[in-house]
Amino acid sequence: MLFSTAQEMPVKFLSHKVKKKETVFGITRKYNITETQLYEYNPLLKKIGLRKRMTLRIPVYPMVVEKLPEPTVELDQNTQAYIVKPKETKWRIAYNFQMTIPELEALNPQIKKVLKEGQEIRVPILASQTESETLEASWDSNYNYYKVLPKEGYYRIEKKIGVTRKVLDSLNPNLLELGLQAGMILKVPGEAKGELKIQDDLLVARLSLLDSLKEAHEIELALLLPFKAKTIEYDSIEDTRRLLQSRNLHTVSADFYSGVLLAIDTLSHYGISVKLNVFDTQNSISKVNEIVNTQDFSKTDAIIGPLIPSNFDYLSTKSQVQKIPKVAPLSTNPVAMREAVYQSVTSKKFLRKRMFEYLDRTLNREDNIVLVVDSLNRSVEKELLKLFPKASVLRPEKSNYLLPDLVDSLLVDSLPNKVILESQDFSLISSASSQMSAQQSKSRTVQLFTTYRGNAYENPNLSLKQLGDLKFTYSTDRLPLKLGEYSHFQNHYISTFGKPPNRTAIRAYDLTMDLILRKAYSGNFKSIDKIGETDYQEHRFLYRKQDKSFENSGYFLLQHKDYELIELKK
Repeated sequence: MLFSTAQEMPVKFLSHKVKKKETVFGITRKYNITETQLYEYNPLLKKIGLRKRMTLRIPVYPMVVEKLPEPTVELDQNTQAYIVKPKETKWRIAYNFQMTIPELEALNPQIKKVLKEGQEIRVPILASQTESETLEASWDSNYNYYKVLPKEGYYRIEKKIGVTRKVLDSLNPNLLELGLQAGMILKVPGEAKGELKIQDDLLVARLSLLDSLKEAHEIELALLLPFKAKTIEYDSIEDTRRLLQSRNLHTVSADFYSGVLLAIDTLSHYGISVKLNVFDTQNSISKVNEIVNTQDFSKTDAIIGPLIPSNFDYLSTKSQVQKIPKVAPLSTNPVAMREAVYQSVTSKKFLRKRMFEYLDRTLNREDNIVLVVDSLNRSVEKELLKLFPKASVLRPEKSNYLLPDLVDSLLVDSLPNKVILESQDFSLISSASSQMSAQQSKSRTVQLFTTYRGNAYENPNLSLKQLGDLKFTYSTDRLPLKLGEYSHFQNHYISTFGKPPNRTAIRAYDLTMDLILRKAYSGNFKSIDKIGETDYQEHRFLYRKQDKSFENSGYFLLQHKDYELIELKK
């Protein structure tokens, strides 16, 4: 970059009309001059300060070729000291003080690499502030925020996150004066995010390992599934068809295998060659033992399976595969976290903990909070009562249904009703959701939550309309694909296997894609936790290291809205 020297005379002058919320710092950066140079040719500026519609003379100096040291920013009445608060980010500070991130970094070169809690930095004094005032946080977590990229206009932003210029201008009044600037932080509606993800209220691009591939890779995988092929009576076509139409280990294994195959086929188009060795465990520990003792795993990069936790735990005890990454692929039941074990399913304990944090953060203690808990979840009830000691407890009957009169007596018209349902019994879930939905009226609002949503909620007889009316909210390890909207992945699966993928096939596809891409990206599985959060068709992966093992901590916070599922900010 070219710089001028303070000793040189200007070759000409420009005229600049001061806009609303402009600062001396911003003007000097715009014209590449120092504050001393600006004050020298605008003596009135020092006497009365910067005013809207004031016309300034901007000196233009001849440029020198060599790069000079960056001039020290002079402190004046237009900037003030500011102490960085805990968990505060550059974008939030820039937003609060109505400046761009590049302007904040130019004023504070020491924060370009890292911003530290307790650090003293310089920020502009806003026109609305007096010397004795301190600025409170001005962002609102009910909204999302977006950082404008270089050369980005209104049209591109609308295409990216679905927000029109009219909405942007209404939420960001300074746009009418300043226009879009690179590094500017914009407030956008809370439901707006497009394909971006929300990170600490800021919309950021999702990590795509597929887009990061730069060279060809070869990977060898072992897949251990309980096909139980020997138990199938192939002589009877009708019996075989009936067996394969029901939900059992045969069909689960076949569905999982199909998802793995589709992932491998997809990756082959990106230069990744996968050698897949498939073994039938027959759901037998003795068969797992036989496989380990007779097969050569010396060149295997990772083992996926067995599916059944008890069989997986036995495999992880074998010295022959101790150092090889072993991936628990499907079950929500915990496995023993031994060396090189990778638990790919986000645990029930972790999901419940995240939901407790959400409830603690968002539920008003003055609202009418009602707990509906079955006999198997009394420990959860105790934890909820510690969090909400004023909550009412509604006990279900022995047959796990709720008495309508009792429900009506515990819900009120004067306050929002927040109901937390803790059960994995479909009868109680169905009874609670239907009765709570029936209680909704213009004078009575009811919202439903659970700290753990298990498989009972997958029952097709559960009313999606009722859950939508109740804004049912929960944490989960998957965000189901939208019904009736076939993606490229689904069409690829249908053209290959002749039917749409089910939940097991999608799980296998996502897991295999992520596992192979993490290996190709980092070169090994030992640094799998150094790679950030990734998303695929339905699942999210973010691994945490636990001694010598790894555990997936990727999750979604979801809410039913009408017949749709929306992702909430965490």
